[in-house]
Amino acid sequence: MKNLELKKILDEKANFYNQKWFIQQDPISIPHQFSKKEDIEISGFIIATIAWGQRPMIIKKATILMEMMENAPYSFITQTSIKDFEKFNKFVYRTFNGIDCVYFITALRQIYLFHGGLESVFMKGYKNGSIKETLIYFRKIFFSFEPFERTYKHIANVEKNASAKRLNMFLRWMVRNDNIVDFGLWKNISTAHLMIPLDLHVGRTARKLELINRNQNDWKTVEELTNKLKLFNPNDPTFYDYALFGMGIYEKS
Repeated sequence: MKNLELKKILDEKANFYNQKWFIQQDPISIPHQFSKKEDIEISGFIIATIAWGQRPMIIKKATILMEMMENAPYSFITQTSIKDFEKFNKFVYRTFNGIDCVYFITALRQIYLFHGGLESVFMKGYKNGSIKETLIYFRKIFFSFEPFERTYKHIANVEKNASAKRLNMFLRWMVRNDNIVDFGLWKNISTAHLMIPLDLHVGRTARKLELINRNQNDWKTVEELTNKLKLFNPNDPTFYDYALFGMGIYEKS
């Protein structure tokens, strides 16, 4: 398939799925319940962290987490007594359990009280347009508050070639400004530098369309696929996440 033909298909599919109806069926529906920047950031980060498996179950568990935060995540993590975090010990979703949840809430409290918030931490790592360096720096800061060993696995380590699907998805939510699905809250990270959130659905579709050659879903493949998509849209390659994910989920491509 020639590049022009492939671009036409991807543009059509991305425009089809990048619509408001997509929100209600996706975990991004949770941060869309909020209007305050910090609430959107915090809920988005937590929901992205547990975003693997069946989407209805992710949304169900995410709703429970927001209710536990009294549907005001920023106020809850910054103003509530740390003792109140103990109730999260009961939370479990797949391999993300109470120990992990308590640490995440605690780390977010530290980040918002003493590090200027999530955007500030990501921005401090964002140098020379490298999202990889951004994610390395963020992981270092996030795990600087004495986590349990088991919790490290819930933030991808791109230095070990992890695809970082959930972190890249969170960045897409925060950075892309489409006035439809993504929020565009973070103005100082360029959409041109975002990396594709690579999961099984995106990878499978990309291989069928011969966008990538590698079989592994790892950071090297993220780079390969993102660079290919930049040929079609150099300023916003992750726009095509909608096409690849949508075709993989809804069309079983």
